[in-house]
Parts: sequence; C-alpha cells; structure tokens
Amino acid sequence: MYNPIDMKKTYVTRMPDKVGAFLVASQIIARHGGNIVRVNYNKAVDLHTLFIEVAANDEQHNQIKAELAECGYLTDSTNESQILMIVLTLPDVSGAVLPVLEILNSHKVNISYISSQENGTGVQYFKMGLLIENTSEIRALIDEISQICEIKILDYEVTDRLLDGTVFYVTFANEMRSILNLNQKQTNKVLIYANRMMQILDEQKKSPLKTFDYIRRFASFVRERKGENFNPLVSFYTLNDKLTLFMIEPSCGSNTYVIQSDDELLFIDSGFACYRSEMVALFKELFHNYSTLKKSAFITHGDLDHVGLHSEFDAIYMSGSCYDNFALEVEGKPNFREQNPLHEPYCKLSRIISGYEPPALEKCIVVGRRTGDEVLEHIGSHFFAGKRFDFYEGKGGHVRGDTVIVCDELKIVFSGDIYVNIKGFSDDQKEFNALAPFLMTGVDSDAALAKEAREYLVKKYSDYVIYPGHGALKKF
Repeated sequence: MYNPIDMKKTYVTRMPDKVGAFLVASQIIARHGGNIVRVNYNKAVDLHTLFIEVAANDEQHNQIKAELAECGYLTDSTNESQILMIVLTLPDVSGAVLPVLEILNSHKVNISYISSQENGTGVQYFKMGLLIENTSEIRALIDEISQICEIKILDYEVTDRLLDGTVFYVTFANEMRSILNLNQKQTNKVLIYANRMMQILDEQKKSPLKTFDYIRRFASFVRERKGENFNPLVSFYTLNDKLTLFMIEPSCGSNTYVIQSDDELLFIDSGFACYRSEMVALFKELFHNYSTLKKSAFITHGDLDHVGLHSEFDAIYMSGSCYDNFALEVEGKPNFREQNPLHEPYCKLSRIISGYEPPALEKCIVVGRRTGDEVLEHIGSHFFAGKRFDFYEGKGGHVRGDTVIVCDELKIVFSGDIYVNIKGFSDDQKEFNALAPFLMTGVDSDAALAKEAREYLVKKYSDYVIYPGHGALKKF
C-alpha cells in the first residue's frame, strides 16, 4: 500500500522484447519495498520503452535504481521524472490534435502514453501521459495547451508550487466552463479576469482560495436560478384608477418595475440579461397581448445587473452619462465602472456570466445632462400616461450616471442603487448580495458621495414610497 510519506518516481526503462522482462523489473522493485502505482507502455509507439512509476522512500529508491541499472534496464534519461496524466477535449475533425502535438514538440516533452477513440459526440477525448522532467517547463506547456482546448489534469505529484498553481487554474477554468457552458475563448477570458481579481484581493491580504470560491459561487448562483428555478417575488400596487405598478424581485439582479396603462408598459430597470427568456415568459403571463404593447424603459444607471432586457423596449430613457457609458461599450472601450481597476475584473466576469450585450444606441434617449453641483440634480423629465417623471442625477457615488426617478403626483421614487433596502432582502438576495462587495472590494465608486446621496434621498422623500434597486419597497 502506498504510504503518503513515500515519494513517487518514474523509471524510464529500456527492456528487451521478450517474455518475463517486466516480471524481472517488478521483482526488483518489490524486493526493495517499492510499490508500482502506474505503468505506461505502448508497443505500437515504442517496442522497448516502459514507464514505471514507483512509490518508495529515498533509501528504497536508491536500491531500486542501482539494481535496475545493473541489469541494463535504465535508459540515459533521468529516473526521477514524473508522468503527468491529462485528458484533452478536441473536436472530432481531421488534424485537431496537431496544434497540441506541436506545442509538446516545441517544449521537447515526450508522450509516454496516448489513447483516443471516436465516440459519436462530435468531440474526442485524448488521454495522454506526459513525461515531466522540468516542472517549470511543463507549467508553460499546460498554459499554452489550455489556450486552445479544454485540458483536465488526472494525476500528478506536487513537486513544484508553480505546477500546483497551474493545475489549480486549469481545474478552476474547467469548472467555470461547465457551470456556464463556455467556449474556449470565453473560458480563457474568465481565467484572465479571475486572476486579475485574485491579484487585487491578494494585495488586500484576502485569501486567493476565497476569491476563486466566491467567483465560482457567483457563477453557480446566477445560472442555477434559470428555467424552473427562476422564482422571483412578484407583487403589484394600484397607483390610480388607470395605472398599476408591478414589482419583480429576482434572487439576483436588480428589481424590475413595470407600470401598466391601458395600451402601454413602462419599465424601470430590467435585471440580468441571462434571465431574458424567463422574464419575457413572466411578462406574457402578467400582461395580455404583451408582444403587441408599446414598451419603453427608464434606466437608473448602466450597471449590467440593471439593463439586461434592453432589446425588449422601443425606447430607453436615461441620463447623458448613462448614454455615454453605453456608447463606450458599443465602441469596445471600458465603461465607467470598468475604468475603476478595482471593479473592472468583476464587471468583465459579470458580462460573460450574464451574457450581457450593450443596447442599440438608436433606442437610447438622453433626458438631460448634469451640469451643477447639487447632490441630486434635476436633468430633465419625461411623461408616461399623463404623469410627469423627473430624473435627478447624482454625483456618481455609486457609479457615474446614477439617477433617481421621481413622480411627485404619485409620490413614488425609483432610487436605483443610490438606495438599496438591505433589510428587505430575501434569504437568496442576502446570499447573492454578499458576493459582489467582496469581489469588487465595495460596490460604490465613491463611498462618501454614495452615502451623501443616500442620506439626502431618504430625508427629501421621507413621505414617498421608495422603490429601490434591490430589496423590498420602503415607506418611512
């Protein structure tokens, strides 16, 4: 039995092609107390070379090495190499494995074992044993292979911290690929952004393992609540004899509000893009002839957990800063949130996890632009069903362009994330909303400005009903 304190070594043996050759080697190893934990041999590849991985202590290894050498079984190769067992997932097309073989050749890495078989799925799984002599070299090799196809590490002996870290990253990437159903390009991006996030948090003395666990939990939480598991809290409120307000609170993503008039719907924010099909199905249940109704939207700010359903709307009304944010995205440039180095990795990951795409700019209508220094500055208005809705833009405490939308006649306020009702979170919302502050090192761009805007809003609209960006409505 393998003793955990034993050391594994792979002996690259050169044996005669005759009956009993392996028996002789096995007897030598057993005689000195070694335990064979793996053997790799492919006669079609090499008639004589046999890789034998043995677990034993140092003294036993010295004795095994000496006797194998005495009988002429050892090659000139180092007998302290290791076999790294991997599985590659490649498309079942001609030449798919060639790029991998070219990488192995460039690193001068020998293949001790290779096996693959067509399975009718459109992909082939290539199992390979790689003879490792230099763990720092193999780390670079794994990095290169993981850029072109999925790679799984089946078994390896940790003898180098860099190799151990590489295996961790590859394993994490494969988990994220599985959770999110990503392609290779998306998987590579996830790994890059996760690493950036880890470096930022590591500088703050936060655990790298906790960082990756939170990313994994974030991705799992979002995707596990799709389909039949999408169960938002839905409530409605009569505003007057012609208007009804529907409030939709998902487990993650912003609240979505819908004001219904006779022949038109007004949305305020719209959650994550990955829930589009679930939300549209819900809208069709709530609103008769939903597909033919005119639909417009007000946007409190451009964070992607608030703007996922833009393709549903005929027109989207927003602040000038919010429009500028989307224009940057359309041009392929970092948006305002992503320009903050602390927030950028989380935002880029969220794009992939939620399937976010920026809105069509021709649908985006600027209500006004901030020019003064008020805490919440009036930038413009828009009417819906005869009611005036005023837009007040903050100083960017939460994010540049954050806006409060107020209807004085109805005494209602849509606060976006300038005010979030933490005490009104469901258990699911509490769990999810604990992830972003850790991964972003805080959700506000400027905590002091965000606090100023929040306190101003609560005081000014103390006799209004506040409909927050997240959590239950608030009456003071």
